Amino acid sequence: MSTQETIWYDELPTPIGRLRLVADAQGLREVWFESGRQQKAPAPHWRRDAGKLAFARVQLEEYFAGTRQAFELPLHPLGTPFQRTVWEELARIPYGVTVSYGEMARRIGQPQAVRAVGAANGRNPLPIVLPCHRVIGADGSLTGFGGGLPVKRYLLSFEQRIAHGDLFGPGAHARG
Repeated sequence: MSTQETIWYDELPTPIGRLRLVADAQGLREVWFESGRQQKAPAPHWRRDAGKLAFARVQLEEYFAGTRQAFELPLHPLGTPFQRTVWEELARIPYGVTVSYGEMARRIGQPQAVRAVGAANGRNPLPIVLPCHRVIGADGSLTGFGGGLPVKRYLLSFEQRIAHGDLFGPGAHARG
């Protein structure tokens, strides 16, 4: 008789749509977009439990409120050693900064592996937390993103506004 690993999930409303958070006993495993190319349903044996995902929910809510720029979460993404190397490098991209796929390949010491870096980036199970949205084309173009390019554009613009102290958007002024 095999015992199945306990997996918990919950959903979080955000400005970019509902996110599904998935965790196991070791940490946050996945963040899924409500729409986009990586949408899937929870497996039948998973348990919905807001309490088990509160650790991630709070930090993501802070991120979308503009008060958190770095995540401090136990993570447990499942992938190959190469994918995990790329994902670890994603975590080092500063808030509000973008890098190219070529730069990512150089940073992991494999400058010829640009396409492999792109593929690993596309399989990132923890978007936003491991900020794959901050990776762009060498010419500055926005390239594929699991949540869709409008979401990628939103996240980059949002981070730029926060990083430059403009919480209310271009041209807005706080009233006192």
